[in-house]
Amino acid sequence: MGPNRDEGIMTTTELDVDHPALVSGAAPHAHSGVRRSPSGLRLLVALPALNEVATIAEVIRAIPRDIPGVGRVDVVVINDGSTDQTMERAMAAGAAVINHPVSRGVGAAFQTALTYGIDHGADLIVSIDSDGQFDPADIPKLVEPVLAGDADFATASRFKDPALMPQMPWIKRWGNGAMSKLISRLTGHTWHDVSCGFRCYNRRAALNLHLLGRFTYTQEVFMNLAFKDLTIVEVPIRVRGVREHGKSRVANNVLTYALKTSRIIFRCYRDYHPLRLFGAASAVLLLLSGAAGTFLMWHYVTTGGFSPHKWAGFAAAALLAVGLMTAHMGMVGDMLNRHRVYLEELLFYRRLDGNGTGRIVSQQSQPVAGDFKD
Repeated sequence: MGPNRDEGIMTTTELDVDHPALVSGAAPHAHSGVRRSPSGLRLLVALPALNEVATIAEVIRAIPRDIPGVGRVDVVVINDGSTDQTMERAMAAGAAVINHPVSRGVGAAFQTALTYGIDHGADLIVSIDSDGQFDPADIPKLVEPVLAGDADFATASRFKDPALMPQMPWIKRWGNGAMSKLISRLTGHTWHDVSCGFRCYNRRAALNLHLLGRFTYTQEVFMNLAFKDLTIVEVPIRVRGVREHGKSRVANNVLTYALKTSRIIFRCYRDYHPLRLFGAASAVLLLLSGAAGTFLMWHYVTTGGFSPHKWAGFAAAALLAVGLMTAHMGMVGDMLNRHRVYLEELLFYRRLDGNGTGRIVSQQSQPVAGDFKD
């Protein structure tokens, strides 16, 4: 199969497997579909937006179009149900716009952008907030380790370099630190900032992402890619700690953010490591059962009777039953996890072989203007 001359997208038979952005690290899927055209790699910059009329045009115009190693830069705005003139301002600034009729959440907006990038043959996908907290001039610095083949996924880090730490309310700084420690513990790596929305993905990383959270996506991406042994790097970048206009729709309420994000993290960890999760819970329950049973037997040996601690026997039996059921759930989950691995592998190659011809953007999130013009 030859190149698609109508769209300028190369087919999977013409992958440049020697390009450093393709063969980074020890990540799986060496033939990941990162492609090089005669003019260089194709970069898509995606901006999720909800009522960002004050900043969206400025951010779009500040995106650099001349980046070493990149032959083409396209910009797409995911208008997530804005009720102001965000869509019109983005179109006037020259961006493609994908419109969500109603707000579906930052996570859903990113999934739309990811699907759009894969579907249109982007080799690199950069996500950046549309509120002006990140400087688009830092995009070349962010994509550099991915282009060099040192990473499949590069994320801006607000806290890795103490000299670049932004000013922000202490509760948000504490929350970011706690979330980073949690994700570090779950993935077995050390991360300083897992909640930043300024990121770069090569095609391998994009094809390997399978996200389910609609509220947010940042922590789930770390877990998704780390569990698949893709190479992740943090790039220290100076950012604005507080929005100049409006309020964050994700972290506006710290308690709500913590609860919704914890649910996403729990579900992700449950799906990828069910035996570890349910096995640990089962071990705790069985230990408590053993402790209750041991206490009852000790009381019986020393007093010759079970009263007044018969409750310990019932507790031991109940904990034993629940512990065994939890262990069984872990084994069933482990079997389902193996099927998930096979299905994700099939989906990876289906996406790779689709080469942009099998449109998978939902009908509710179709581009309304400014589509890639080849």
